[in-house]
Amino acid sequence: MSGASEYNFAWQLTWRLRESSSLADAATGETVSASDLRRLIPNFGAQLLAAGLKAGDRILIGCALSPGCCIAYLGAMYAGLVPVPVEKGALDSAGHQMLEGTGARAVWTEKQTRFAWKRGKDFITLDGRPADLEVSSLAPAPCRENSLAVLVRTSGSTGTPRFVMVTHGNLTANTEAIVRSQNLSSDDRAMLILPVSYCFGASVLHSHLYQGGGVVFDRRFMFPDKVLHSMNKYHCTTFAGVPTVYNILLRRSNIRSIPMPSLRRFLQAGGPLAPQQVIEMRDAVPSASFYVMYGQTEATARISVLDPERLAKKLGSVGRALDNLTVRIADEDGKDLALGQVGEVLVKGPSISAGYFDDPEASRRVFDDGWLRTGDLAHLDEDGYIWIHGRKADFLKTRGVRVSFAEIEAKVAAVPGVYECAVAAVAHPEAGEALALYIVPDKKARNVARDIRRSLPVHWTCDSINIVSGIPKTFRGKVSRASLGNLKGMAL
Repeated sequence: MSGASEYNFAWQLTWRLRESSSLADAATGETVSASDLRRLIPNFGAQLLAAGLKAGDRILIGCALSPGCCIAYLGAMYAGLVPVPVEKGALDSAGHQMLEGTGARAVWTEKQTRFAWKRGKDFITLDGRPADLEVSSLAPAPCRENSLAVLVRTSGSTGTPRFVMVTHGNLTANTEAIVRSQNLSSDDRAMLILPVSYCFGASVLHSHLYQGGGVVFDRRFMFPDKVLHSMNKYHCTTFAGVPTVYNILLRRSNIRSIPMPSLRRFLQAGGPLAPQQVIEMRDAVPSASFYVMYGQTEATARISVLDPERLAKKLGSVGRALDNLTVRIADEDGKDLALGQVGEVLVKGPSISAGYFDDPEASRRVFDDGWLRTGDLAHLDEDGYIWIHGRKADFLKTRGVRVSFAEIEAKVAAVPGVYECAVAAVAHPEAGEALALYIVPDKKARNVARDIRRSLPVHWTCDSINIVSGIPKTFRGKVSRASLGNLKGMAL
């Protein structure tokens, strides 16, 4: 590599592919080899430019779990465009909002799609598999480390979506730190059931290709055993999931009886997984290391990782900051707090993004002189390990005591018979605020409400326990607390 093109992250990925690298679709059996990727990624970028797009233009990429969508995402970046990866369902339902939020000039989907939302006359609609395109190859677009590479949609459980500006330098710095923290090598192959529109899914794709490895996509996780068998078929070494995914594996799969000889590591992020379930996963596949991680879209992806060798001693922690990041705990005025004191997590380093697209007010509030104000409350211990207590907004105050939703949900999730749970705060005449619990029980659960009430500390006032069929989630898989009150279930 030479010149400004060396900072082009998509170019770096194609340049670092090994002959054993590939993208595979487990559902169809399709495999795209390294030589095909080196051709298809530039060719797709050329196709986008031939359609009238120019460097710096934003393009919505309708993401599905397939090699074609990843080729489109990387091809746009390779050509100097700014891809906006969006889950296909969100693109269908909120496309107009995406256009307003990003000023996109085009949309691409793998299959022809009719959108209900309106587009301007100069808006370009593209579809089709990258493998079907026949255009000449393209040199990588020149760019700098601080050149915008991708806009990543983010929102909390109730917040308005924003688009994080991630640069080519951000992607390179975070990817390299992830590779080091997980000891990835060129013979690693990830099983990916998370969309690339989610920074966790994208980071798994990036890190494995960057290290010369491969990625297998499988969209059939509603049948988890099929995914487990696919992991064996494709000799996958890495599996990544959010807490809900691991709950499903533990309760609705045969992971304890299906041998996983090639698997080296589980990756977990996207919210807290109860310590008991971390241990269950480790015991289910003792030959694989379990990595607990913490991250945010605004930090490109990962912020910290708990070394599996320290899991027993630091269970409940999200580990230490990646080796190119600095973390500190601060009070509301931004002053550092002593070890053990709870305050907001602030992070600084080369993977901290440039801010929110077209939202200077929010950028000033969240990004402070290079420091990312994460909105998460935590403390640091004497070894530099981060212990998350919850979001600043995700607390209730009952009988004068602040309790985090994360702490409540972890406590309830540990009760036998609870498959999944969520909590909301409701007004209470004596306690001020009380817990309203929403529980998805295991099919064979008995007396689960009684056992939950017995497990709760006496100062946690519980208003209701509601048995429901499912917990509403945001497109990122987080609990949608704004929707909990609309659930219809059986109150106990």
